[in-house]
Amino acid sequence: MEKRYRVAIAGILLHLMIGSVYAWSVFTKPIAQATNWSEASVAFAFSIAIFCLGMSAAFMGRLVEKYSPTVTGTIASICYGSGIMLTGYAIQSQQLWMLYVSYGVLGGLGLGAGYVTPVSTIIRWFPDKRGLATGMAIMGFGFAAMLTGPVAQKLMAAFGLVKTFYILGAVYFIVMIISAQFIKKPQPGELPQHINSDAITVKTKSEKTANQALKSPYFYALWLMFFINITCGIGLVSAASPMAQEMTKMNVGLAALMVGIIGIFNGFGRLVWATLSDLIGRPLTFSLIFFVDVVMLGCLLWWHEPIVFVIALCIVMSCYGAGFSVIPAYLSDIFGTKELGTIHGYILTAWAMAGVVGPLVLSFTHQKFHNYQFTLMTFIILESVALLLSIWLQFKLKNNKTKY
Repeated sequence: MEKRYRVAIAGILLHLMIGSVYAWSVFTKPIAQATNWSEASVAFAFSIAIFCLGMSAAFMGRLVEKYSPTVTGTIASICYGSGIMLTGYAIQSQQLWMLYVSYGVLGGLGLGAGYVTPVSTIIRWFPDKRGLATGMAIMGFGFAAMLTGPVAQKLMAAFGLVKTFYILGAVYFIVMIISAQFIKKPQPGELPQHINSDAITVKTKSEKTANQALKSPYFYALWLMFFINITCGIGLVSAASPMAQEMTKMNVGLAALMVGIIGIFNGFGRLVWATLSDLIGRPLTFSLIFFVDVVMLGCLLWWHEPIVFVIALCIVMSCYGAGFSVIPAYLSDIFGTKELGTIHGYILTAWAMAGVVGPLVLSFTHQKFHNYQFTLMTFIILESVALLLSIWLQFKLKNNKTKY
């Protein structure tokens, strides 16, 4: 096996571990039942973790470039593994503040470090297939909840809630720290012979520092596009089941099945859209993502047949996942790979903001208007803004005669 595929597999494994954060809802009710905390208080730990992920990624990206992805991957394994184990202790000792510190802050730091560790590195190993590279790395994050959910259920049934966190924390730590040792930047001569020329082209085409990227209007256009994509996507994720029940009269069992199905599309969307971007370019891919979002959100708004609702929501979720996998390759197209880890870390602050704004927008509009129609109209407007911004960026890049 080529060394670059070993690096890619290690990156996928690392993201499979930290992507378990998306399975937090599996633990919300059992934790509330085992303590005197409300489900809302328990769910807030997830919001803290996502916020800390996005904010910590900004400086963790710098560490990837300054030291190595192995170092940041090791930091991630220690923070995330210990954060999960301490979550078990927080539940056992019934201390809510410790839950927020262990899962939210410490676990969130591990998430940020782990998220940026493989992405910029794998792109360097696949300069000829950057979309595919980021799709492979980030696909693991999207699929993790599907793996963690049933495993966690079985562990809780066999060992109890507290021991489940001890076991999961230990497993995450072991898998992540081993994976981190394989995630290394390519050295001169390590890339396969047939892509060496591609690697040279990528390196000399457009190499910008992180500070230069922050002075570019392109960076802020991408930041806002990414923010809108996540705000709408994570808002829908947070209320997919109740929305389906209210708008289509779907029963609870079918709604739960639908949530599992959209998780598959979230994962595969990361790989499929990213691979497509290698064929048609990142600017056009992003414009298509937002166009499809507007059309499918319109379907959710106007057609309340269960089958139409599920299909439309699945496609929207594929676009949501696509944003995560296409954005690193888009950044490398514009700014090069010299400090890609740092630049990618900066762009992930949009995730931190959107992780708070998305669910808030959804809950506020639903409480005020007592339906999801106004929420969907709000998301359609936001996605339309992102589409116009994407078309503007596509036009500007084309006029600069830069090939992406």
